Amino acid sequence: NQVLEMFDHAYSNYMEHAYPADELMPLTCRGRVRGQEPSRGDVDDALGKFSLTLIDTLDTLVVLNKTKEFEEAVKKVIKDVNLDNDIVVSVFETNIRVLGGLLGGHSVAIMLKEKGEYMQWYNGELLHMAKELGYKLLPAFNTTSGLPYPRVNLKFGVRHPEARTGTETDTCTACAGTLILEFAALSRFTGTSIFEEYARKALDFIWEKRQRSSNLVGVTINIHTGDWVRKDSGVGAGIDSYYEYLLKAYVLLGDDSFLERFNTHYDAIMRYISQPPLLLDVHIHKPMLNARTWMDSLLAFFPGLQVLKGDIRPAIETHEMLYQVIKKHNFLPEAFTTDFRVHWAQHPLRPEFAESTYFLYKATGDPYYLEVGKTLIENLNKYARVPCGFAAMKDVRTGSHEDRMDSFFLAEMFKYLYLLFADKEDMIFDIEDYIFTTEAHLLPLWLSTTNQSISKKNTSTEYTELDDSNFDWTCPNTQILFPNDPMFAQSIREPLKNVVDKSCPRGISRVEESLGSGPKPPLRARDFMASNPEHLEILKKMGVSLIHLKDGRVQLVQHAVQAASSLDAEDGLRFMQEMIELSSQQQKEQQLPPRAVQIVSHPFFGRVVLTAGPAQFGMDLSKHKAGTRGFVATIKPYNGCSEITNPEAVREKIALMQRGQCMFAEKARNIQKAGAIGGIVIDDNEGSSSDTAPLFQMAGDGKNTDDITIPMLFLFNKEGNIILDAIREYEAVEVLLSDKAKDRATIFKGKMIPNYIIDSNLEMENMDQKSSENDSHKPNSEEAPSESQDAGAVSEEPKGGGESSAVGDPDPLSPASTDSASVSMADQDPHTPGPAEASAPEPACTPGDSQPQEQNTQTESDSKAHWDSKVQPMESILADWNEDIEAFEMMEKDEL
Repeated sequence: NQVLEMFDHAYSNYMEHAYPADELMPLTCRGRVRGQEPSRGDVDDALGKFSLTLIDTLDTLVVLNKTKEFEEAVKKVIKDVNLDNDIVVSVFETNIRVLGGLLGGHSVAIMLKEKGEYMQWYNGELLHMAKELGYKLLPAFNTTSGLPYPRVNLKFGVRHPEARTGTETDTCTACAGTLILEFAALSRFTGTSIFEEYARKALDFIWEKRQRSSNLVGVTINIHTGDWVRKDSGVGAGIDSYYEYLLKAYVLLGDDSFLERFNTHYDAIMRYISQPPLLLDVHIHKPMLNARTWMDSLLAFFPGLQVLKGDIRPAIETHEMLYQVIKKHNFLPEAFTTDFRVHWAQHPLRPEFAESTYFLYKATGDPYYLEVGKTLIENLNKYARVPCGFAAMKDVRTGSHEDRMDSFFLAEMFKYLYLLFADKEDMIFDIEDYIFTTEAHLLPLWLSTTNQSISKKNTSTEYTELDDSNFDWTCPNTQILFPNDPMFAQSIREPLKNVVDKSCPRGISRVEESLGSGPKPPLRARDFMASNPEHLEILKKMGVSLIHLKDGRVQLVQHAVQAASSLDAEDGLRFMQEMIELSSQQQKEQQLPPRAVQIVSHPFFGRVVLTAGPAQFGMDLSKHKAGTRGFVATIKPYNGCSEITNPEAVREKIALMQRGQCMFAEKARNIQKAGAIGGIVIDDNEGSSSDTAPLFQMAGDGKNTDDITIPMLFLFNKEGNIILDAIREYEAVEVLLSDKAKDRATIFKGKMIPNYIIDSNLEMENMDQKSSENDSHKPNSEEAPSESQDAGAVSEEPKGGGESSAVGDPDPLSPASTDSASVSMADQDPHTPGPAEASAPEPACTPGDSQPQEQNTQTESDSKAHWDSKVQPMESILADWNEDIEAFEMMEKDEL
């Protein structure tokens, strides 16, 4: 009854204050007419001066048992709505809202007519309007690929001089892949096959263009060439309903090819995107690399789709995570980070979470989901209800409103909330006889056997055989698979109860254990060392597993069911939450630009500049323009994780050490105690280079680092080896640590300039001139090579014993995916950081097995010979750098 009252409040205000306008503006109590209100950009493409909200609400009236109002509404649509307007609309929105609304209205109209009480006068008028609209959308499909243009003029089509559209080149995957249900239903209802043929062709093209190695699709595709424009992939905005329609097309049309495609995609989603309870976008070409650190609210539909597929456990996990976010912010923000902070604060009263709640209740019978529904109702009435309807939230943090009530609020939200609480006797028809479109419009399942003029099998496409027992569950009978056992869903939900809270209260029994003589207190995130076998064993007990990625990073994944006990599962979740907080703290730290290591001794004399990663502790080189200059010396032990045993060799020098085994700050303290004036940490990941990896930023250990006063820089393996090779060949190597490369006049100011520099040949001068003129990634340039990349902060040393810790990803970390030593963009979400990923890590060297020698005595002639032999490698390095710059710039252009 409460849902019915809320619907009446919204619907009556639309009819009183807005009709025949497309939408209600609930704050100003008037209709939104396109062209009369300030433009909202692409959002307004849904408006076509065709009484959008009324058409979108038609079948909702019947679901809510408002048959008299439905009959009146149908008469108004037939009498008042004009589809021949000179207006440019979104093909996608017009299809799912208007065409879907007309078909849904027709579906329930003929059902009511058959029952004999209502709609006896109806003669298919809504279907005739739907067919007219279908023909108006067909010009958008006039492309070589079969993918439709994103927009069409209802009166003039696409290429007509007065159409004002048809110049677009890109469309989203969901925009082109969310047509088959409505278009096939229109063909089946009317017997006109062209609509289904066009929709199938578009789906076939997207399938053929999937990334073959990952079986994922991107967000945006070129409608003429089929090239992926945006190469990130997820289950949220831009892709969401493409996956939904593959599975539902199989249900409605009975075509096995759609099921095979969905299963192939679903396997890839669960392999790469699903990081329970999170669903994080990845790159289609590098699916192990996350493309962003936030999620959008549209992915809230996915648990409902998983229920339809039959994969119940991850559906419960993701839904519970989303519910915890809602309890924190009252509504689901348009986007939120992996540590559940608001990313985009708007909430336009989206219904996807209510949809998944309904499907989970149908699958489990768990009354918990009724309580979730009550929370949604209470929040809508408390925070969104206004005198003239319900207003969208402009900011969920402040509770401010936006003068907006989208048509999908009436079309979907009240439909799913009513069905959630309705008993069978409350319904005037069997809802199981219909399938929901993505806009929750009803299409009858009997269409699968009607007017089957389309070939049912795409015989030209081969499908990958997938070993996944879940595929046997597709389209299950939920009464058999998921009996009404509330404990089933509760056992999955329970470990996620506190996942969003900033602090997780500790269970009494575990506290008592830690205070008494029982087991040791659980492992804390700040103490975790990936090289410690005891720590790894504790993680295993807590249900936390380590996954080594190809790019050298490590994922931490926690599955509560794998924990030794429920208490261990709680500790595991608490551990993961601490990782999130630690990473969030790191992200808030100032992001520093790259630094430079310049070799100034013979025979380099400042010509070789190495890109170095900065540290968030120690001397700030940007405030010490002269930098720190000194000879380099390797330390013992080489990892720098204990007291330095050769302090006499390190004193007043710049210490070289290997990455791994301990925190960066600990290394800095040890060499500072030994008398070093600076430190360089060299990556032990064989082949890693600033050419191909994003900037690496060293963070502190979570404690006060004011005691560290010397500068610390990080060099990737390739750059570090240049210094190590120089040490082996020359008696001494002097370097300058600075915020950016210095010109040679500055380096040798007040000192005798060697003849090598004064008499340098023309070729070298030309090289220097080009280098100084080019602000790209070259030795001796004014900017360090990686300044175009965001700095990632890595606080814990992940390389000891070949392992990685999970503290270090610069992106906010999540309970499901906590990456470390990762080199990824902090802000530019869909953008791959560099031309290639860093090489996979090799096992770390022990202090004695590959420690470089500080000095290697040789004659002057040997030295000269060796330097001559070095000229070509340096030129080769320059050529490599230039090549990588071009690739990077091209990739950046593609991404933009």
